[in-house]
Amino acid sequence: MRVLVTGGAGFIGSALCRHLVARSGCEVMNVDKLTYAANLNSLKPIADSDRYHFVKADICDRAAMEQVFERFQPEAVMNLAAESHVDRSITGAGAFIETNIVGTYTMLEAARDYWCGLDDRAQQSFRFLHVSTDEVYGSLGAEGLFEEITPYDPSSPYSASKAASDHLCLAWQRTYGLPVLISNCSNNYGPYHFPEKLIPLIILNALDGRELPIYGDGSNVRDWLYVDDHARALELVVRDGAVGETYNVGGRNERTNLEVVSRICRLLDRYHPQGAPHDRLITFVADRPGHDERYAIDATKLETELGWRAQETFETGLEKTVCWYLDNRDWWMPLREGVYGGERLGLIEPEEAVA
Repeated sequence: MRVLVTGGAGFIGSALCRHLVARSGCEVMNVDKLTYAANLNSLKPIADSDRYHFVKADICDRAAMEQVFERFQPEAVMNLAAESHVDRSITGAGAFIETNIVGTYTMLEAARDYWCGLDDRAQQSFRFLHVSTDEVYGSLGAEGLFEEITPYDPSSPYSASKAASDHLCLAWQRTYGLPVLISNCSNNYGPYHFPEKLIPLIILNALDGRELPIYGDGSNVRDWLYVDDHARALELVVRDGAVGETYNVGGRNERTNLEVVSRICRLLDRYHPQGAPHDRLITFVADRPGHDERYAIDATKLETELGWRAQETFETGLEKTVCWYLDNRDWWMPLREGVYGGERLGLIEPEEAVA
């Protein structure tokens, strides 16, 4: 299968590209704008493969996207290009509107033009998978799970932009017949994760002996999904999923933020004892505006219809992740020193006014 992956230099996108090329035998065209969170070093394991190709381009650039379709002639598109950090969306929503909404529209139109020019057989087999987030569903109470039929109720500019892009994709399937599928995933973690997100940020702050910031009282719950398990799920959905359907992807690993940080501290106490006990660095900070209390995915549809199962538990996946960061300083150190140093993001007021 020839697969066009957008955002393939990002965290989930690079894991998907590595999976498709190294484990599935696919030919992959990676299109990425190379914003701050993209990193071509994450693709070194497949960079020399004759089944991997890269084009630096913006999904908002219609002409560039048309050229990619014409050159590569994909059998499937997996659209992962997105601005994804909630904190950054709070103080700078414009990039999220542009990439996540306008970019998705541009990809849909470029894909539709390309698809309309295919013969009947190629049209029948073509797929457009839009990769989204569980944050579009809003916040859960203490009970229940997000299902594919859960009404959308986004809380942040990020989740609102992803909700809008999901609706566009479904509209293009229903109006134009474009063979679109959608996946909504829970929080991903694993190797090659840009260090602005909770797990890598905590690991690297702990290694530096810096404070480990936890929003509010640390009771917010997330369902954690190991990124390689997610990559396997996405391949299954694009190959075997039903057109027009949504598939929720979750690891069934609910943890409070405090539990996550405490577990990282215990692992670092074992593997990096120089700084032990690391939990002495835990610091509670002012909560994020509009912070959803709980996310939890019901992945039954994906499990029963397509036979997917997560291979990593949170304990095994987190241990692998901590060890990877300990062993791959050359990957994250340039990011830590030159791109993002671990400072607080997403404050509406200056930091000194929030204390």
